[in-house]
Amino acid sequence: MADHLIIERLEFQGHCGVTSTERKVAQPIGVDLELEYPPDAPLTAVAAADNIERAMDYARVAERILEIGRGQECCLLETLAERLCSVLFAEFPASRVRLWVRKLAPPVTGVKGSVGVRLDRRRAAQIIEPAPAKFLMEHVHLLPKGEVLDVAAGRGRNALYLASLGYRVEGIDRDEQALAELTATAQRRRLNLTMRYVDLEADPNVLPEFPKERYDVILVFFYLYRPLFPALLQALRPGGVLVYETFLIDNHLRHQHPRRKEFCLAHNELLRLTAGLRVLHYEEGEHHTAWDGAHGSEPAFTARLLARKE
Repeated sequence: MADHLIIERLEFQGHCGVTSTERKVAQPIGVDLELEYPPDAPLTAVAAADNIERAMDYARVAERILEIGRGQECCLLETLAERLCSVLFAEFPASRVRLWVRKLAPPVTGVKGSVGVRLDRRRAAQIIEPAPAKFLMEHVHLLPKGEVLDVAAGRGRNALYLASLGYRVEGIDRDEQALAELTATAQRRRLNLTMRYVDLEADPNVLPEFPKERYDVILVFFYLYRPLFPALLQALRPGGVLVYETFLIDNHLRHQHPRRKEFCLAHNELLRLTAGLRVLHYEEGEHHTAWDGAHGSEPAFTARLLARKE
């Protein structure tokens, strides 16, 4: 019999309703959930270690449910439940998630109790592979809601993750096969994700352009094209956030990756390239990170930036 983490009657004031009028008024929503421990890390092993780092931290699980439930509007409880499932699989090692999401005081004549939906999902059918960037998941709660641009989206791990949380995501890349696969995945999962073919370096004499003050969030992971930065900063709306991570020169010197050092940032260079933004988080060092679908989480020297346009 599988082992489970159980949280009962997690309650918050949410904005869920078919009509815009209903969504404007916060209403009580309850969530009950079960997270199944994976076979390779059963509860007995967690108990023997007696270390929260080995367990599925129920405080953190509850925190993430509340962040999403309080912070996002949706028309249907089904939509909210699917978003919660996506986050739980992306951020916690559960092999199975059971959710009961319900309105505790539904605006329906004659209903004395609650109304809701129950979901039962297994990781193999739900999880985004490869997993979203750890740096993005750690700071997703700081991102404003709205429109996202994912630059050099690749296989779309970050685009799919944010789209599953209710963001409207636009991804650009020059890999047509990856774009086609990502579009099909988004359609299958009914996510608000559109992809465009863009070769940002097709003409070195023409600087890339984006609509001014269009995006609430811009993502760039493991792609560096220095002439792009002015356009990225202009494309952010006031209050918008840039999330950036790529290789430092240290990685080229120690691991010969990337092979060409001009594809790596110098120390503090990312701060200089994004001057004018308010830095919310910045670090340089060795991190365990997956930079493409062909690699696992391997140590690499990277610079990580989270910065807001004031």
